[in-house]
Amino acid sequence: MTQWIGTVLQGYENRYELYCRAIAEMAGFYREHGFKMMVLKGYACSLDWPKPEHRPCGDIDIWQFGRQKEADAVVMREKGIKVDNGHHHHSVFCWHDFIVENHYDFVNVHARRSSAEMERIFKELGLDDANSVTLFGEKVYLPSANLHALFLIYHTMLHFTSTEMNVRQLIDWGMFAQKHVNKIDWNWLSRTLDKYNMKVFFEIINTILVDDLGFDKSILHGQYHNHALKDRVLNDTLCPEFPGEEPASRFKRFWFRYHRWKAHEWKRQICFSDSHSSIFWRAVWGHILKPKSV
Repeated sequence: MTQWIGTVLQGYENRYELYCRAIAEMAGFYREHGFKMMVLKGYACSLDWPKPEHRPCGDIDIWQFGRQKEADAVVMREKGIKVDNGHHHHSVFCWHDFIVENHYDFVNVHARRSSAEMERIFKELGLDDANSVTLFGEKVYLPSANLHALFLIYHTMLHFTSTEMNVRQLIDWGMFAQKHVNKIDWNWLSRTLDKYNMKVFFEIINTILVDDLGFDKSILHGQYHNHALKDRVLNDTLCPEFPGEEPASRFKRFWFRYHRWKAHEWKRQICFSDSHSSIFWRAVWGHILKPKSV
């Protein structure tokens, strides 16, 4: 068992080094062409873990301070890389073995009435370029504490309501809050979450982290006291109530997603103030705008 664990961790470490080198190389390429590159989620989250190289790495999410379209054009012209624009709020391309999501918006502004308002908040926070690290000699920008706090909570909530939330996302939030507890404006965050109906979800994931994952209560502001609902959220995270892989066929995938959407009504009641019909028809319109998203 010990040998197996060591082999797994060695694999994570090797993959993480390749991941970091890809980020540094991409940041250097953009710098040479006059672009700044901020990394969201994955790499930024790894820096909050005791051993960053032991956090499983996935996609590379980047924000280029509003210059995504210009930067994508340079990637296509200079690198010959194909860029996929069939998705909401980000383009997609491959850099070496990693999928890159280059955000022009932080959220899908077509999804809900409140999304456009949330996007304005993210864009304002996204102007801050005061946070950075040096990675293999290249400057890589990081989100401010307030930006990443709100973005991690919102992103985790969207996974929870649309597909499923995983334990790593919970740990990412706990590790982030633990490391940045004195940098986050907790009063501002609480007001913002309350305004956009995210407070209950926020308190539930905090309670899971404290009660079930051993995090210190003092670093997580706001607890939830409906333990039956908290336990349902935790159980759905560990063993989803609506399991199964999406079918390959577009028609079958559509019906799978519709039935999953219906099954997740209880989740949307926790997280959104919008009516179910409003969310449904906005989703339909979003798929019409971006057919590849179906």
